[in-house]
Amino acid sequence: MPEPPSIDFSRLLTVGEVARRSGVAVSTIHFYEAKGLISSTRNEGNQRRFSSVVLRYIAVIKVAQRTGIPLEEIKQALSHFPVGSKLTAAQWRTLSAGWRTSLDERIQILTRLRDELDSCIGCGCLSLNQCPLRNPQDALGADGPGPRILERA
Repeated sequence: MPEPPSIDFSRLLTVGEVARRSGVAVSTIHFYEAKGLISSTRNEGNQRRFSSVVLRYIAVIKVAQRTGIPLEEIKQALSHFPVGSKLTAAQWRTLSAGWRTSLDERIQILTRLRDELDSCIGCGCLSLNQCPLRNPQDALGADGPGPRILERA
């Protein structure tokens, strides 16, 4: 992993400032730090201080989470860049390209769910009377439990 950039101590933020400026709770900041998604330094009084670039990282994390990307996947994607570095446009393109396939799959599943939710929950167990063409004699039940119709390829 590349070396972290030198820290600009003139722009360090307290955890409260990070919380206020990022719109996330202090506990969330501590959680992200414990998970290795962001990092801080300690001042002489052993108080956490964050580089201002952490605000960008939190924004990326929140956007990624909102699209359904798990924290471990976010952490793995961010691990390709130096800790605490300001992501360039090229690095952001690399990051987003890595998530594109996963997001496309989620979009396909969510679109199918939206389109089929009113008439079938997708598993066959509650749709036998309403969906004899899609699952006659509960044929999908032989494939195991769960949403067989929804999870088809």
